[in-house]
Amino acid sequence: MTSYYTVGVMTKPHGLRGEMKVYPRTDFAKKRFSPGSKLYVRPEGGSPIAQVEVRSGRRQQNMWIVGFEDLQSIHDVERWRGMELCVEESDLEPLPEGTYYIHQLIGLQVYTDEGTFVGELKEVLTPGANDVYVVRGPLAKDDVLLPAIPDCIQKVDLAANRMTVHLLPGLLGDDED
Repeated sequence: MTSYYTVGVMTKPHGLRGEMKVYPRTDFAKKRFSPGSKLYVRPEGGSPIAQVEVRSGRRQQNMWIVGFEDLQSIHDVERWRGMELCVEESDLEPLPEGTYYIHQLIGLQVYTDEGTFVGELKEVLTPGANDVYVVRGPLAKDDVLLPAIPDCIQKVDLAANRMTVHLLPGLLGDDED
């Protein structure tokens, strides 16, 4: 079964010539939204319903304005409001060593550098300066929020489905006096 990964979310039509405003969900937006790029359209988390080819793409503030081949009017794209633009797993860009796609991290078993089980990585938040890993497990009653910084994240072993972390003071919430 082919897996698909979201690279953008179409928010609303832009103008009358079949362009959509797209919120990028990729570090490779310039490549994904360049003319000739082939993408799949799907409802959020669903199966692809169409394949499209990018006719034009340009950045506008934090969004992209993307036009598609054979879609020339607002009426052609209006139905895609809120849909995701995706690529197949085989089309993912290779990443530098020591960096990972979010889908590779979700589900990792997280242990401290002392061998204590923290829990399972459930979500990756991207608030700004650095990502934050949300870990749920027996070590704390609330989710443990781990900053994705070298002082905290010591090792990621995808083959072993394991992440080793150093718990900085205050991360468990019970370190306060």
